[in-house]
Amino acid sequence: MSTPGRVRVFQVATGNLGTEMIGRIQRHPDLELVGLHCYSPDKIGRDAGEIVGIDPIGVTATGSVEQIIAARPDVLTFHGVFPDEDLYERVLEAGIDVVTTADWITGFHRDTNHPHPSGRKVSEVIAAACERGDSTFYGTGMNPGLSQILGIVHTADVADIENITVTESVDVSCHHSVDTWKAVGYGRPVDDPTIGESLHKYTAVFADAVYLMADAFGLELDEVKFGYELGACTEDVDLGWYFLPKGSLGANYIKYQGMVDGVARVESHLEWQMTPHTDPAWNIKGCYITQVTGDPSIYSKHMIFPRAGFDLSDPRNFASIGMTVTGLPALNAITSVVAAPAGITTSADLPLRAFAGRFKI
Repeated sequence: MSTPGRVRVFQVATGNLGTEMIGRIQRHPDLELVGLHCYSPDKIGRDAGEIVGIDPIGVTATGSVEQIIAARPDVLTFHGVFPDEDLYERVLEAGIDVVTTADWITGFHRDTNHPHPSGRKVSEVIAAACERGDSTFYGTGMNPGLSQILGIVHTADVADIENITVTESVDVSCHHSVDTWKAVGYGRPVDDPTIGESLHKYTAVFADAVYLMADAFGLELDEVKFGYELGACTEDVDLGWYFLPKGSLGANYIKYQGMVDGVARVESHLEWQMTPHTDPAWNIKGCYITQVTGDPSIYSKHMIFPRAGFDLSDPRNFASIGMTVTGLPALNAITSVVAAPAGITTSADLPLRAFAGRFKI
C-alpha cells in the first residue's frame, strides 16, 4: 500500500551510494521506496533491506526495466557508478521522472565524450524521451552538484565578479569503489602516459559544473580548459580494500577552468588524496571551498561533520558520510523535480526548496 502524499521511488543500484540511500529513503518524510533494480543476478529476488545490511523492508529487488515500469513509480533514482542511458530512455518515455547522481549535470560531458550509438547527442536522446513521456530528467550530487549551487549563492552579495573557484579538498580513501579508482588511474605508475586521459575521461563531468555556474552568471564561456598535477606514492600503500604501489598515482590536483578572452573566470578544482604519502602532496582540508574575487571578495568553507554520537571507529561508517552528502541532494530535490516541467532540468532551473533538507519532527 502506498502512503498518501509521498513520492513513489524506484531505486537503481546498491553499491556504496545506493546502499546508503536505501536507508535514507526509508527515513525521508517525502519519499516511499516501492522498488529496487539490481544488475547483479545474486541480488535479484532478495529483500532490499537484506541486500544493504538492514532489517527487511518488504521491497524485493528486480532486474528488468519492464518490472520498473510495471511498478508505476513517480520517479527513478539512479545511483550506479556509470549512467545507463538505455534504461533512462525507456523509463522516461514511460512517464517516469529520473533523478541521477551518475555523471550528469548539464549534459555537456556526455554529449562531448560519450557519443550515443545512434549518432545523436545523448542529451537529444534523453530530451526526446522526456517529450514522449511528459517526464523530467535531473542530474545532481554533492560535487558536481550541490557545491556549485553553494558557490553561486555565495556571489549574491558580490559586485564585479572577477573569478569564482569551487574546490573539493578531500581524502578520497573512504570511497571504497575499486572500479571508480581503477578507471581514474589510481594505482598506475605516474609516468603512465594514459593517466591524463583517464583522469579527464572520468572527471569531465566537472566541466558540466563549470558550465552550470557560468549559466547562472549569464556568462558565455569560450572553452573549459583541463589541467592536472599528479602525486606519486612515496611508499607502498595498502588501504585494505585497494593497493597502491610506490611510484603510483596516489593524489592529484585537477582544474577545470571556464575561459573568457583567455582569462579563467569560473573554475572547479579537485584536490584529492588517497594517501598523504605522495610527492607532491597537497594540504587536504576536508571540505568544499568557495573563493570569489570581486567587490567584495568571499572565502567560504563548507565543512561536514558526523551527527553527535556517530561511531567513526568503523571505516564503513566514515565512508557513509561521503555517500550521504552525495545522495541527499538528489533525494531532497525529488519533490521539486516531480513538480518541474517535462524535459532535462538543471539545478539552475529548480526552486530554492529543491536544495532544502528536512527536519526530523
